[in-house]
Amino acid sequence: MSKEKMKAALLYGVKDLRVENVDKPKVGPGEVLVKVKAATTCGTDVKIFQRGYVSGVIQYPTVFGHEWAGDVAEVGEDVSWLKAGMRVRAGNSAPCLRCSMCQKGNYNLCEDMMWLWGAYAEYIKVPARMVMVNMQEIPPHLSYEEAAITEPLACVLHGIEKANVGLGDTVAIIGAGPIGLLHLLTAKKMGVERVIISDLVDERLRLAQQLGADEVINAKQEKPIEKVRQLTNGYGADIVIEAIGFPATWEQALRMVRKGGTVLEFGGCPPETEIKVRTELLHYGEVTLLGTFHTTPALFKKALNLIASGTINVKPLITRKMKLDEIKDALKILTTSKSDLKIAVLP
Repeated sequence: MSKEKMKAALLYGVKDLRVENVDKPKVGPGEVLVKVKAATTCGTDVKIFQRGYVSGVIQYPTVFGHEWAGDVAEVGEDVSWLKAGMRVRAGNSAPCLRCSMCQKGNYNLCEDMMWLWGAYAEYIKVPARMVMVNMQEIPPHLSYEEAAITEPLACVLHGIEKANVGLGDTVAIIGAGPIGLLHLLTAKKMGVERVIISDLVDERLRLAQQLGADEVINAKQEKPIEKVRQLTNGYGADIVIEAIGFPATWEQALRMVRKGGTVLEFGGCPPETEIKVRTELLHYGEVTLLGTFHTTPALFKKALNLIASGTINVKPLITRKMKLDEIKDALKILTTSKSDLKIAVLP
């Protein structure tokens, strides 16, 4: 008997992306099959497409994409809380809850993390572990596109918490792409005094202003480090967030922060890259330098609640909708367009 087929975007290697018909997944005990209604693009997707990803996380060929929402199509045995037709989303990871990292509460650093890729497809199968620890029902008033952005917002919440962003802070953000703008939106809700954001693209800076940025800096026309210090009476920002992922801007962030401040290197750089740090900055200046990776199941739930309540409005980040057959064009657009941020891929 022939197997039922579905359409999916398979990545065979760097820049080798093909939309093909593949076997529709079959669910086993504890698993759930979801009909994808919307999958949003992410900077990580672009990185995977252009240069690959962290060794061992993705095995080629693979259906990729990881920000999604949809309707439950089939439910496996031993799943009682989900029913066919429910509107859901799931995280792209599920910690084991047993390893040494999980036992310390560092669920994002789980030594046996389960990853879920495959959002650029008509259906996605959610493994049992993920159904248990990192799957949520979507409120009826929330669009699938908005719900899909739960994943990047959850990652941003992790960074915001680790950097202790709070009342009265001056926050400088490098990069006004989707992640930089999510940091902006979240920081403003934390009661910061001022957010300064820099980028090379005027269109993105204008949107940043519309979303609440107090000061914007075009890095092609002004010197960001000098401008941030000028705006802070020579001290530097309390917290600097790098949201691009280049060694040069990682180092730039270190020169924008005040004594006793915090630098969050959020953007992931290419593998094997390095930066230089002046030791006196950390020792005599007591600057805290940290990086954050991914997020936790609890923050996925919190992110969805913030979007559903309207506390964080992610609608302005969805700048275009395209069909699954156009996924390769969508990724290329994100590398060339000045105004596109996130593209909602509709199977």
